[in-house]
Amino acid sequence: MSDDTERFSAVYRRHHPQVLAYALRRTDEARAHDVVSETFVIAWRHHARLPDDPLPWLYRTARNCLSNEERAARRQVRLVGRIATDGARFTSDHARGVTESALIRAALRELRTADREALLLVSWEGLDQRAAAEALGCSVTAFKVRVFRARRRLSRLLEVAGTETTTFDISTEGAL
Repeated sequence: MSDDTERFSAVYRRHHPQVLAYALRRTDEARAHDVVSETFVIAWRHHARLPDDPLPWLYRTARNCLSNEERAARRQVRLVGRIATDGARFTSDHARGVTESALIRAALRELRTADREALLLVSWEGLDQRAAAEALGCSVTAFKVRVFRARRRLSRLLEVAGTETTTFDISTEGAL
């Protein structure tokens, strides 16, 4: 066994019970085990950079894993709600919704990659502007400008395609 593997195994044996207890105090047992597994997978990926006292780092990583799961769960609830609402709205004639969706997807494909990514990070991934800017590696100010311009370009593309942009409010941070 290599020194890295031995060191990581020691960290795992020593801190697994503490990280599990941390997760169990915050969520149900099944999720806690998943969070601990993900925490140690991340720790393995970064084992060369683990601090001498890795427990606080492990706690922060576990907290981030829990936060990621909570965000994913909220997105799923919003998606289900949106699907239910859209389903009710288009029950009488769903062809219009399908057509508009296809036109929007086509317009998104015509945007530059950077514009499309900026819009999708806030609209479909549910990130706030700070997090989206971080994901793109730019300042919040630069991101705001990028999103503003991307929304304007998308609006023009939709107007050319004949889609009513009022159906899809592209002026707000969380919608397309």
